[in-house]
Amino acid sequence: MDELDSAIIQHLQRDARQSNRDLARTLGIAPSTCLERVRALRERGVITGYHAEISLPALNRNVQALLHVQIRPLSRQVIEGFKQYVSALPEVLSVFVVAGGDDFLVHVAVPSVDSLHAFLMDKFSKRREIIGFRSSIIYQHARNQVIAPLAASGEPSTPGPR
Repeated sequence: MDELDSAIIQHLQRDARQSNRDLARTLGIAPSTCLERVRALRERGVITGYHAEISLPALNRNVQALLHVQIRPLSRQVIEGFKQYVSALPEVLSVFVVAGGDDFLVHVAVPSVDSLHAFLMDKFSKRREIIGFRSSIIYQHARNQVIAPLAASGEPSTPGPR
């Protein structure tokens, strides 16, 4: 990716609804060049989609939690089966397969602490492959709206003093 590609994805992450003409004007390039670059970024898999940001409280999901889950036996079949099961649950926002003391990290959003407890009792405690789980309530969540490319491994991301 060159500087123009980086600028395009930076601006699209801030506002994916802007027109190609507005994006081209902001970047100081021709609309045809901008359109060609955006198409190439999609074809290369850099841009994978455009999404609407939704308020969780507006959907009656006032409580978020991270669930730390341990499963056994650790086999591809068990991991894939659990991942499929948990991904299909409407309360689940994200599923991460992780290394370390836990095998999964599951991000959920539910109406209340009572509904989180019910979710854990009804949908987790009866699963035979789960040998342990714990929950961490999320008080606040912040994320970077714009993700920039990083330098290749072993190279400094910014030029150092000379």
